[in-house]
Amino acid sequence: MKVDVLTCMALAAASLVAMVTCGRSSGRRKNKEVFLGENSKFKFGGLEESIKSINSKLMFSGAAIPVGIDVQVESIDSISEVNMDFTMTLYLRHYWKDERLAFPSRNNQSRTFDSRLVKKIWVPDVFFVHSKRSFIHDTTMENIMLRVYPDGNILYSVRVTVTALCSMDFSSFPLDTQNCSLELESYAYNENDLMLYWKNGNDSLRTDEIVLSQFFIEHFQASSGLAFYSSTGWYNRLFINFILRRHIFFFMLQTYFPTMLMVVLSWVSFWIDRRAVPARVSLGITTVLTMSTIITGVSSSMPQVSYVKAVDIYLWTSFLFVFLSVIEYAAVNYCTTLEEMRKMKRGKIPSTFNASQAMAFDGCFHDNDIELTPFSRVTPTLTSDPLTTPAQTPDIRPTEGTRLRRQRSVRENVDLLVSNSYMIDSYSRLAFPLSYLLFNTIYWCLYS
Repeated sequence: MKVDVLTCMALAAASLVAMVTCGRSSGRRKNKEVFLGENSKFKFGGLEESIKSINSKLMFSGAAIPVGIDVQVESIDSISEVNMDFTMTLYLRHYWKDERLAFPSRNNQSRTFDSRLVKKIWVPDVFFVHSKRSFIHDTTMENIMLRVYPDGNILYSVRVTVTALCSMDFSSFPLDTQNCSLELESYAYNENDLMLYWKNGNDSLRTDEIVLSQFFIEHFQASSGLAFYSSTGWYNRLFINFILRRHIFFFMLQTYFPTMLMVVLSWVSFWIDRRAVPARVSLGITTVLTMSTIITGVSSSMPQVSYVKAVDIYLWTSFLFVFLSVIEYAAVNYCTTLEEMRKMKRGKIPSTFNASQAMAFDGCFHDNDIELTPFSRVTPTLTSDPLTTPAQTPDIRPTEGTRLRRQRSVRENVDLLVSNSYMIDSYSRLAFPLSYLLFNTIYWCLYS
């Protein structure tokens, strides 16, 4: 009997302890849930429940969602002609409305969050078309900002550096103007799901003061269009167009002025004695090698394109002028040699005189050391018929005021040029500068 009473008392005590424990636990849970609710409401203004259920609901349930875009270009870091690309740092901002994120607010103030909340909600999947490399800055934290307004409007901003392709045309390089563009597009959602547009039209694109070393930015322009893919359909595409005009002064100092000086320097040989072989040959070879170095240096800093550039036309034409000055002296030297050989055959030069040894001694051939017999003046006579007597010979006299001229043949002109080889230098002193001046006039009028 006592055992039954003790057993009943133990069971009753255990039940009482269990009830007290459960009551305390439920009270703690209730208090904890209320605390978390108040804490979340204090932090997010009632967004906690919306964020928890946003991933379980579909975003696209009707018409295409309009997403406005605006861009602020911070800097253009580099432009590479060799790789045909450019690197740009910009602030990319997205604007759309998600009613699931609307929350009540007494003061109608927005809430701002960082990248940790972005991973829990839907954001547009905008990417850069034709980009080679791109990244979001993450120092000291990821440069991402999310701002939610009470009515559900959202501002999503990221700071991005992107390297994109720019198809450049170097036909007029370095007097060229390049048109590059950065293209934005949704990767997964076509125009039936997502509609990209510039939020403020042409004013959606803003730029800071950008200074480049080799280019002058004429203007930025925002435009839009559609892109078609055969397997997925039509997509909205936004364009950031900017026109770059190259500064010419750098290339004038590095390419054009040295080239002009080399061409002018090659003309100095026209005023050097034609018998000074070492002086004229060394001057010609030096200018040719210098021009080759300039052409190689310019070509190494440019892409290997399959068409002719403006700088190539100028360099190779200048190289041709330098090369022709060397060829001109070769012609002068050859004509001088022929002239001396003819004089030796006619006995005008003593047979004991060795012209080659004299030229090899000091590089000059001295006319004062050689006595040349003057040509005898030939008196023209009229030929008469041997059958006629002097009395029967008619008086043939040319009419006063008229002259009879016989046009020289090509052979006679060549003989005259060989016998007067110094005339080649005289003509070259005038022909080369005038031809080069004419070429420069046409070149700069055509490309500038």
